[in-house]
Amino acid sequence: MNVVAWARVSSREQREGYSIDAQIRAMREKAAKAGWTIVREFVVAESAKRGADRVAFNQMFKWVKANAKREKINAIFAHKLDRVCRNMRDAVRLQELEDTCGVQLTFVENQFGPGAAGALSFNVMAAVAQYYSDNLRTEVIKGMDEKVKQGWPTGLAPYGYTNVDDRNEPVVPHPEKSKTVVRIFELYASGRFTFKSLADKLAAEGHTYRPSQPRFHRTALSYILNNRFYIGELERNGQVFKGRYRLLIDRKMFDT
Repeated sequence: MNVVAWARVSSREQREGYSIDAQIRAMREKAAKAGWTIVREFVVAESAKRGADRVAFNQMFKWVKANAKREKINAIFAHKLDRVCRNMRDAVRLQELEDTCGVQLTFVENQFGPGAAGALSFNVMAAVAQYYSDNLRTEVIKGMDEKVKQGWPTGLAPYGYTNVDDRNEPVVPHPEKSKTVVRIFELYASGRFTFKSLADKLAAEGHTYRPSQPRFHRTALSYILNNRFYIGELERNGQVFKGRYRLLIDRKMFDT
């Protein structure tokens, strides 16, 4: 039997030790014992990049549909149902793939019998997977809301700050970039600089934006100079909360 392997792990699961390698190893071992051939492996480790798993799933789905006949693909092979199917929409698409191309689903841990009973078991577990995914998303959003209310930003810290692994102070001024932020506001507050001349001045003084783009461009300067994060304001869902992180500039300089 020819199968296409699919492995997925979220950022949270990676932190908890649930690895892609473990999934792939388990699938390869089962395939070897069963005499199956893995014709292709699709692997996605979710990260901060939103929607990475959805893009990968669509790529896998399209590839299997386009190559099912030529590669004689019999099944999509995953470690468990919730690795490949996290909502009912995915479940329907995969069932349609079986109806149109004869490509079934098979797993290392989950097994579904034939007929109506097997279909019921599959649909129930798919619904549970969607519930878990939806509930997790709700809890993540709730956690992000609470973090902002407590005065800390979510996601990556803006230029001039850096994220650290400290629950008491998860965002701190960057040792070098924080000085650059202060210098940007000082120079701009003088009223003697346009964005272009400000960028020239920063470059002459050795200040850099990022390794791939050392020079500050207009968009970056405008973002920094108009970002109220630097005066301790965090906005979420239309509300403004007071930040608890160390400030780089005061409101007077920001408003100048």
